[in-house]
Amino acid sequence: MKIAVRVVVRAKQNSVELQPDGSLRVRVTAAPTDGKANDAVIKILAKYFGRPKTSVRLISGATTRTKIFDV
Repeated sequence: MKIAVRVVVRAKQNSVELQPDGSLRVRVTAAPTDGKANDAVIKILAKYFGRPKTSVRLISGATTRTKIFDV
């Protein structure tokens, strides 16, 4: 399943919020350097959906705040 995600980096705490349009807003404490924020989002989404990290894949948006993931 493909999921649209809006990422907020350098947040106070990690969290996932469902938006009214069906997308997710994921807040991560990681900084957007060397893919650390993307790795943190993958880890949070895997925990949110109860899947292993290997089942969450970034499809598009590696360098933008709006990303598409396949779970």
